[in-house]
Amino acid sequence: MKRVIRFSKFFMPAAILSVVLVVTGIAGWIINRGFNLGIDFQAGLIQEIQFAPTAFHLTYDAAGNASVSLTRSSLDIVITGSGVEESAYSFPFASYPTQADLVRGLQGIDGIRVAEAAPSTINTEWLVQSAQSTPQLDADRPFTLHYLRPNAEAIRIEDVRASLLPLGTVSVQKLGADSERRFMIRMEDSALETGVGGIASDRFVAALEEDFGKGEIAVTRSDFVGSRFSRNLTDQAGMLVTLTMLLVLAYMAIRFKFQYALGAVIGILYDGIVMVAFIVWTRMEFNTTTIAAILTILGYSTNNTIVVFDRVRENLRLYPDESFVDILDRSLTGTLGRTIITTLTTMVAVVPLFIFTTGAMKDFSLALLVGMTSGVYTTMFIASGFVNFWHTRKTAKGKRKPALAAARAS
Repeated sequence: MKRVIRFSKFFMPAAILSVVLVVTGIAGWIINRGFNLGIDFQAGLIQEIQFAPTAFHLTYDAAGNASVSLTRSSLDIVITGSGVEESAYSFPFASYPTQADLVRGLQGIDGIRVAEAAPSTINTEWLVQSAQSTPQLDADRPFTLHYLRPNAEAIRIEDVRASLLPLGTVSVQKLGADSERRFMIRMEDSALETGVGGIASDRFVAALEEDFGKGEIAVTRSDFVGSRFSRNLTDQAGMLVTLTMLLVLAYMAIRFKFQYALGAVIGILYDGIVMVAFIVWTRMEFNTTTIAAILTILGYSTNNTIVVFDRVRENLRLYPDESFVDILDRSLTGTLGRTIITTLTTMVAVVPLFIFTTGAMKDFSLALLVGMTSGVYTTMFIASGFVNFWHTRKTAKGKRKPALAAARAS
């Protein structure tokens, strides 16, 4: 006979620990003044930059339209338009290993002009494109390509913050490894001088170039979110989480009894609070990716709770003479192997994401790891403990009624 683990002994200690964690989460919310909102939920400008010197500039002054695209393995140029024959030129870096080789190839195209700003010996695989450069070439607006050496000196985030200090309240976050020299800059809508993100974007670059040199900054991404859009997104996220809990309550009430449904909702509500506490204390950026992680955890925890409750219902029929708390212990023991295997299998996929990725994906995987651990704890001690508490109170109340009736009759 399989040994039954007495999980019920830990229901009360787990309840006390859970209260402490909830209070800690509320304290973190108050102390840190809520979430570290990402640009998705906070109106303003977000810009990703990379410290990479300028390699060369491209212009085009012939008939037709010329567009350029940069990939990891080649530089491609396409010429189209009325009165010209459509032409496509590809310069694979394997065949053009240095900037000198690439420039000679580009100068062979009629109308293409190249202005070099870096040594001709740099490797073409180091080239980086700036988002501020339009891929449509003309004679007045040059297309700028930057480059980044693999052994380039790292840039300190403190120096970046110091350069942007004159602009006001600007947050800076390092992205990727030190050798990549990539940073994310965010400025709230209230700190912008205008609602047009492009002007503030130019101010970022100008401020950084004053300290780090002209042409040393490549803008890899630039987004502006209006206040109305961010407010609507915040409202929709709150409605989405609330609707999830209501649907879980309705489903569990139909499939099981009401106390099981209420226990499941309390469990996922606790999971949500744990996630919120973790996010506010670690100052992880709260964005749409974080919302996706929270909803994933709520679904994961609900599924695990359903498995346990289904085993409880089955054991109530198989062992009608056992007490309810013994049924709970037997059910939790019977599903423990399945819970461990499912959790570890999921973590096998999530842990590599946490180790080998950066930015939002790294935060997403970390949130999943914390949430999955919390989900197992919630199913075993919070949802099950609440159902046991409900059943104990109901049984005690049922015993008191005949005793009161007998006392009154006597």
